[in-house]
Amino acid sequence: MDGLLILYTGGTIGMVPGPLGLAPGAGVLEAALTRMLPQDLPVAIERFDPLLDSADVGPADWNRMLDRIERWTGQGVIVVHGTDTMAFTGAALSSALGEPRGPVVLCGSMVPLGQGGDAEANLALALHAARTAAPGVWLAFAGKVMPGAGLVKHDSHGADAFRSSPQQPFNPPARRFADRRLAVLTLTPGIPAAAVRAMLAELDGAVLRVFGAGTMMADAALQSVLADAVARGCRLRAVSQCEAGGVVPAAYAAGAGLWAAGVESGGAETPELALARLWLALS
Repeated sequence: MDGLLILYTGGTIGMVPGPLGLAPGAGVLEAALTRMLPQDLPVAIERFDPLLDSADVGPADWNRMLDRIERWTGQGVIVVHGTDTMAFTGAALSSALGEPRGPVVLCGSMVPLGQGGDAEANLALALHAARTAAPGVWLAFAGKVMPGAGLVKHDSHGADAFRSSPQQPFNPPARRFADRRLAVLTLTPGIPAAAVRAMLAELDGAVLRVFGAGTMMADAALQSVLADAVARGCRLRAVSQCEAGGVVPAAYAAGAGLWAAGVESGGAETPELALARLWLALS
């Protein structure tokens, strides 16, 4: 069929003030779409029940989105989503969809619809992008249409909340996220090796946010922890704590312990993208 599919998962864009803070409001998004949609554009609106705060979105929800997107035969798809984990969902959909037939456009806002903020403009931009953008996963936000793979939410309040860093192409066959135990762990000065060992003991894999271009502290105990984890089959992938530039193995002697332990390089991947790709590799 022609037209657009709008998957409404939740998020600030459709919320209203309540006694405990912002919460989903009945019909808020649907009413806005009725006002904004061209009369000749057929649209199917499907909502998650219950609607999700994006803090609760995870691999099972990504799989649900992937299933519906892949069944859609229309012009494009808009995924209405909260901003807190938007970068994770952008990375997940970009990594698992394979080669989508049309544009898949993420959309959300920092201020709900009807409150004089960014919601209306972001939604209008998403409607335009879903009909005109190239096939792929995108975010329509703050006047920009950005690739979904390398998203970073860098501002928790400002309207221009997202940036997207360039990423290496990744076009495997369409996949789904299996039930695995993964996390993003940050190395910090003085972190106890025993604490890292305890965390890794509970995981099938982890993304390690390391220093700069790929360095870590000269801690023999910590290096042993990483090597032991890899030896038992725990996949470890290193990315930089810097927002741009990425890691470069062998750039510094201070990173030699990482690569000797069997830690993989994530290059310029964001932590969100590295997590999605590692998850798929273990699925």
